[in-house]
Amino acid sequence: MALTLKQEAFCQAYIENKGNASEAYRVAYATGKMKPETIHVKASELLNDGKVTVRISELQQEHRDKHDVTVASLLEELEEARKAALSAETPQSSAAVAATMGKAKLTGLDKQIVELTGKNGGAVQVVSMSPDDIKRVMENDDC
Repeated sequence: MALTLKQEAFCQAYIENKGNASEAYRVAYATGKMKPETIHVKASELLNDGKVTVRISELQQEHRDKHDVTVASLLEELEEARKAALSAETPQSSAAVAATMGKAKLTGLDKQIVELTGKNGGAVQVVSMSPDDIKRVMENDDC
């Protein structure tokens, strides 16, 4: 038996929302007057429906096939671009460097380290505040 239009819409939205079943349910069904808990339960029920599960699996496989990109394939493409840039009639060193840096980023070798310091390079001051204190500061803030 085929899926209903709403079930198909749920499956499509489930993939688009990266597996967020509640959000997929909101997209596919009229949920304006439903509580979040009800939406969650209904979405879970749909995920337990065998037909829906099969369709989601099919869509996930289609997505994997369409977007078959791996770190290895990207590294290979960047290496090809780097070699092409260096072996061009007029070597393109900036393109080669960009490809090399792209490879470094993909492999985690180009980590950005951010160090935070407080006033005059000292330690960062940490203040504990109650919710009431935060509210008072926000009300008096002129930003």
